[in-house]
Amino acid sequence: MIEGIILAIGAGLMLGLYALPEKFTKDFKFENTWGLFFMLTMFLVPIIASLTLIKDFSGVFTAVPTNILFKMAAASVLWGIGVMMWGKAINHIGLSLGFSLFIGTVILVGSVLPFLVEGLPETNTFLTILAGIAVVLIGVIFNGKAGLTREKDEASKEKTSEKGSMVTGIFIAVIGGLLATGFSYANAVGRPFIHEACQAAGNAEWVTAVGVMFPIFISGGIVMAAYFAWQLSAKKAWGDFKTPSFGKNFALILIMAIFHYAASALFAFAAFKLGEIGNTVGYAIFNTACVATAIVSGIVTKEWVNASNKAKNYLYLSLASMIIGIIIIAIGNGIS
Repeated sequence: MIEGIILAIGAGLMLGLYALPEKFTKDFKFENTWGLFFMLTMFLVPIIASLTLIKDFSGVFTAVPTNILFKMAAASVLWGIGVMMWGKAINHIGLSLGFSLFIGTVILVGSVLPFLVEGLPETNTFLTILAGIAVVLIGVIFNGKAGLTREKDEASKEKTSEKGSMVTGIFIAVIGGLLATGFSYANAVGRPFIHEACQAAGNAEWVTAVGVMFPIFISGGIVMAAYFAWQLSAKKAWGDFKTPSFGKNFALILIMAIFHYAASALFAFAAFKLGEIGNTVGYAIFNTACVATAIVSGIVTKEWVNASNKAKNYLYLSLASMIIGIIIIAIGNGIS
């Protein structure tokens, strides 16, 4: 159990830090950076990793029932749509509220969703895990309050651009969060079959995580690639790839892509190591650790240096709640 918890936290740390290299790219618009990122992380990295690391790659996926692969693909497409909707929600309600609503929905629904696939655990385990998730969600609410307070502080000092409809933004963020839990469902429904096929082909246990990520990333990547191709055309940003900084930018974005993919694969392995309810426990710890890491990195990089004490207090309460929530969830897994 301890190994699984450490792996889940490590995966969350990687996911919380993967975007840092983006701060050092030059001459790229938002669409260039993230369009290239999704092409690399959703296609290039998982294809190379899968073909390199999985023994008898074709045999493994031939052995998985077609209906299971279809369910994984459908859920992963929904995940891709959900991530894109989150980006749209930010345009309406801002990063802080949009992120909090999105990740709150992901943690709540995505952590409970595997129970629909695998069945409910014993009552005391189930209630303990739900209590931990509730404490985590309180932390997410505090995180949202911190961000909103900070945005209000900054708005009082300088003129900010108008946001879109608040109701529309909230709706998009919540629906996006619901769809993004397709990642959790795809992992829960596909991992047992892919694990059996990987073991039959003589692969090590951890290779299952690589196998699970392949259909998830390829399927979800189709949506993301189409979206950013449209955005690059709409913003007339294709020409911005022609820059002397392209080589440096490509290297930085490739690092982001590797970290993002590795974090997701590490989560899948952590869920396996956590046992019968590992998908729920691992998903909750993974996403919570990601948010906590983002909070700490924001503090370290002095993003909050000019925020008011009120905003900072909300931020610290958020971090404390998330840590306590992870501990409670871990206790629930131990009870099982």
